[in-house]
Amino acid sequence: MDLMVELRQLDINKAGDWPIVFKVIALVILFIGIVIGGYFYVWSDQIQELENAEVEEETLKTTYLAKKHSVINLPGLRQQLKDIEQSLSTLLRQLPNKSEMEGLLVDINQAGLGRGLQFELFKPAEKESINAFYAELPIAVKVIGGYHDIGAFTSDVAKLPRIVTLNDINIVPGNDGKLVLDAIAKTFRYLDDEEIAKQSIGK
Repeated sequence: MDLMVELRQLDINKAGDWPIVFKVIALVILFIGIVIGGYFYVWSDQIQELENAEVEEETLKTTYLAKKHSVINLPGLRQQLKDIEQSLSTLLRQLPNKSEMEGLLVDINQAGLGRGLQFELFKPAEKESINAFYAELPIAVKVIGGYHDIGAFTSDVAKLPRIVTLNDINIVPGNDGKLVLDAIAKTFRYLDDEEIAKQSIGK
C-alpha cells in the first residue's frame, strides 16, 4: 500500500528526487520503449535491407561460381561445340539437296528391284512437308516378295548414304507364299538459302 502511495506522490518534473528503485524502473521502461520504438521505426527496415542484401550476395556468389566454372571448362566447351558442328555437318551431308532428290528416289527403287521385289506402288507425295531447315517427302511404297527379300530390302534402304526411314509398316500374306509390304518411306532434304529465307519471312 505504501508503494501505491509513493507512486501517486511522484512528480515527473522532479524525477531526479525519486527513490533509486523508481529511477531504475523508469529507466528500464524507457529503455524497453526505445528498443521497441527503434525496432519498428528504424531497425525493421534495416533488418529487411540486410536480409535482401544477404539474398543478393548468395545470388551473386552462385552466378560467380557458375561463370567461373564455365571459364574453367571453356576449352572443353569449345571442343564440344566443334564436335557438335562436325556432327551437324555430317548429318546435313546425309540430306540431299533438290537436285539429288530424284537420284535418291531411283536408289530406293533400285534397292527393291535389286532384291527381286515387285513394286505394286511407288508414289511420292505431291507436296513436301517443310520444316525449319529441311523438307520431308513421304513416298507410299507397296512391294511383293519373299520374307528374306523384303528384310534385305529394308536393310538396303537403311544403308543408303542418304537418310531414308520406313514408317507405318504393314506386312500381310500374299499369293504363292509371298508377302506384301505396305509402308511410307520418308526421305529428307535440306532447304537451300532461298527456301530458308522464305521460312524466316513466313514466321
